[in-house]
Amino acid sequence: MIEVRQLRCFVAVVEELHFAKAADRLDVAQSALSSQIQRLEQELGVTLLNRNKRRPVTLTDAGHLFYAEAVATLRHLERADQIGRLAARGLAGVVRIAFVASGVSSGVLSKILRQFRPGHDNVRIEVVAMDTPRQYEALDSGEIDIGIVRPRRQYAPGLAATVVHRERLLLAMSQDHPFANKRQISAADLRDQPFIAPQFKEEEGFGEQLSELGKAGGFSVQLEHRVHDFISAMSLASAGYGVAVVPESMRNLSLPGICYRPFVDFECVVDLVLARRKRDLSPAVRAFVNEALKLSDFN
Repeated sequence: MIEVRQLRCFVAVVEELHFAKAADRLDVAQSALSSQIQRLEQELGVTLLNRNKRRPVTLTDAGHLFYAEAVATLRHLERADQIGRLAARGLAGVVRIAFVASGVSSGVLSKILRQFRPGHDNVRIEVVAMDTPRQYEALDSGEIDIGIVRPRRQYAPGLAATVVHRERLLLAMSQDHPFANKRQISAADLRDQPFIAPQFKEEEGFGEQLSELGKAGGFSVQLEHRVHDFISAMSLASAGYGVAVVPESMRNLSLPGICYRPFVDFECVVDLVLARRKRDLSPAVRAFVNEALKLSDFN
């Protein structure tokens, strides 16, 4: 088996074209250098160097071919060594991030990525949009490393979550909705309104906030349309299919044909959390979490 030190010795001799100079360069005895080259040639079964005491060392045809591969191999090894050391310090690797729409509209995702980027050029970031229930499944299975996601009352034993953003709720409706002329909306105003909301098959979800809104207004919410995300809810609302209660940051998406109004008597807020596994995090993922949590006002 060819050894790295044999490659280093061979490359040094080729570049110096002199055994003594190559030995000085590598700080080894000339006899040890010659021995390494001989073992390399024996291992390969071919002569790589033409040796002549009265003339400079020259390469055989096989030596020319082998030199190019030896140099490339040493460069790859050096790069692998650098990446390995960077990875151990969290400066190289892969971080896989999933996010809900509010992670974008609130600016949380971009702020965290901007915070992390300096000094982490060798960390590859992969981002993907994913709904809340799916994110928790993907975290548990290891499909993703980080989730920017809606919180849960309880988390699986292997997961941890930290609040990184909090915002109030607004009512979203089409620009020609009768309530568009009101400056503020009371909970009771919405008694007979058809609602559009993200709601999944799980027990928890945005329906909890709608239930609280109904209690504040003294009615039961009529959930007319169940969708998978707030962008879908806002699209239907802008077309007049109903009203949607959405996080305030959603107005940053500038969806045409829609308007927003604050509530006068409903103070409910919603959170975003940074969710991750408690164990088996790579150094790069740990570094990402540490940088992300520096931006949180809730630690």
